[in-house]
Amino acid sequence: MTESKQIWKGNVLPEWVDYNGHLNDAYYALIFSYSLDAFIDAIGLDEEGRKANAYTIFTLEAHIKYLKEAHDNEELHTKVTVLNRDVKRVHLWFEMKNKENDTVATSEQMVMGIDQSSGRSAPFPESVDVRINQFPRLPKENWPAEANTLMGIREKK
Repeated sequence: MTESKQIWKGNVLPEWVDYNGHLNDAYYALIFSYSLDAFIDAIGLDEEGRKANAYTIFTLEAHIKYLKEAHDNEELHTKVTVLNRDVKRVHLWFEMKNKENDTVATSEQMVMGIDQSSGRSAPFPESVDVRINQFPRLPKENWPAEANTLMGIREKK
C-alpha cells in the first residue's frame, strides 16, 4: 500500500517478549493502541484538545492480523491510512513494519467521536475534521485486500 503516514516508532521491549522469544500478541495490540493514541494526538485531540473541545474518541472495533514474528529490541514502526470516514467515525488501517519494511501485522479499527458533556457520539469539531482530512485516504477500490474481511475457517472444496 503506497498511501500511508508513519504515526509511531519504537522497539520491542524485553517484557513484551513471550515464552517463544517473540513479541506477545497482547503487545501487538498495545503498539496499535499507541498508534491510535498518536493519531488522536495528531488530529488535535491530545489532552489539551480533549479539554478544549470536551470531545474524545472511543474505539468501536479493532481487528489484528499477525503476519510476522517480532523479537526483543526489534525496531518497529506503524503507518496509518484512512479507509473511510463520516462526520463522527473514522475507519483506519494500520500497518506495523520492521526495519526492513516488512509488514509484521495489520490492525483495522473503527473509532467514533464522543461529546464528553453528553457522553454520546457527535460530529467531529471543525478543527479535528480538518486534520483528519490531512491524512491519506484510499478510495475503496484501492483498499488493501485484507481490509474489511470476515474472520472464519475456510472450507476445503
